[in-house]
Amino acid sequence: MNETTHKTQPILTMRGIDKSFPGVHALRNVDLDLIAGEVLALLGENGAGKSTLIRVLGGAHSLDKGTIHIDGQAVSVDSPQESQAAGISIIYQEFNLVPALSVRENVFLGQEPSRLSIIPVEKERKRTRELFAKIGVTIDPDALVRDLTIAEQQVVEIAKALATDARIIVMDEPTAALSPNEVEGLFTIIRDLRSQGIGIVYVSHRLVEIFEIADRVTVLRDGSLVGTKPIGELTRESMIEMMVGRKLENEFPKRSSGSTPETSAGEGGLVVSNLCRGDAVRNVSFQVKRGELVALTGLVGAGRTETVRLIFGADRRDAGDILLDGKKLAVSKPRDAIAAGICLLTEDRKHQGLVLKRSVLENFGLPNMSRFAPRGWIDQKQERSAFDGYVKQLRVKVASRDQLAANLSGGNQQKIVLARWLERNAEVIIFDEPTRGIDVGAKYEIYLLMNELAAQGKVVLMISSELPEVIGMADRILVMHEGRITGEIADGRAATQEQIMDLAVQ
Repeated sequence: MNETTHKTQPILTMRGIDKSFPGVHALRNVDLDLIAGEVLALLGENGAGKSTLIRVLGGAHSLDKGTIHIDGQAVSVDSPQESQAAGISIIYQEFNLVPALSVRENVFLGQEPSRLSIIPVEKERKRTRELFAKIGVTIDPDALVRDLTIAEQQVVEIAKALATDARIIVMDEPTAALSPNEVEGLFTIIRDLRSQGIGIVYVSHRLVEIFEIADRVTVLRDGSLVGTKPIGELTRESMIEMMVGRKLENEFPKRSSGSTPETSAGEGGLVVSNLCRGDAVRNVSFQVKRGELVALTGLVGAGRTETVRLIFGADRRDAGDILLDGKKLAVSKPRDAIAAGICLLTEDRKHQGLVLKRSVLENFGLPNMSRFAPRGWIDQKQERSAFDGYVKQLRVKVASRDQLAANLSGGNQQKIVLARWLERNAEVIIFDEPTRGIDVGAKYEIYLLMNELAAQGKVVLMISSELPEVIGMADRILVMHEGRITGEIADGRAATQEQIMDLAVQ
């Protein structure tokens, strides 16, 4: 906790903030104070109103009621330009980058001199390197953003925000795709900014980060303010209770591994043998038995996602075999994997898992057209009936079948992706960062679903960077480093974070 937090009037005051959208009252009379030189954590479940509140502050949404003051003076932030002019910088959860431009151009986009002036390319390039060095990573300033990994793109977003002279910085899930070293580098920067009197609003579902970096915590629930407390007055349990409105006895649901109604662990399952793709995946071999939940972990860039993309046929492998229940599979493209009963819930569900501008029903039906439209036209009654069944089974919160996928919370988007794969009766279900950007209540529901799938005798493989999640959920843990599996922990729930990290850095 920061002991030098300035005890002056708040640098930012938001009072009576109210915002509605068609059919949704997103914010109800919300108050927020941010003191210069503090980190204020903004917490709440998906749909609590956090993103709407910071979009109001960033000028992306106009408020219906309420006032915003900076240094005691009323300000108007009806556009992103007005927000930035008021000294506010927002790092949104969804990337705001131009893929076709270089890293340097993205960092300084909007800060260029007039069109008649010469852009100081070398100066910008040097400054970009300095920003990355402070974060603790190395990225080529001239690399195109579209060629970067998700983690690297997140770092560019952070550098872009730091390149402005903002007095108020809002970070919405800034560490979602960062490695532990990158997170620590970011925290070093946050502490430095805090010591300079900059106020920081920090949004994260990773509660362990909140205790490490925050001075105070503001919690929203269902669009309303629950309360604001100093971090020293909170425990993990009390923080979760404020967020969900009830006590959550176990963060990770218990499951008896070893046998299922349909099969006992050890019969059949997925076998990967000597899988290779350049330097990204090097002679990877492992087995996931039916009824077993196995975690594949390691630092960002270790080759985890690259490995499962080969299993799913999204990338072509150089060598190696994939077997399911003893049968060798010929998987060269996703269609082959899907036909064989393998599905992948991607890390980036918004861009790779869903068509955001289409309805939830259409997203559910897309990979199931062979079932719902065998003769060329869609059997809408059958499609709707199947969809409604999964909405009930998976407890999906949707306003209607016509609701756009973009308007769902992260947890409910994940459930829609899962529903369409379950409709295909997938036997191997691969989760890549299944709870990334999902609140603690929705996480618990996803965990329950994963346990239920394993109990049905499915093969469940999970990639996760969240070590508490890995330990809390996995029967076995496979650890990767530089494209290789460097170790296996046979009893996942008896593992320690230190044990996993030791294998991850070998």
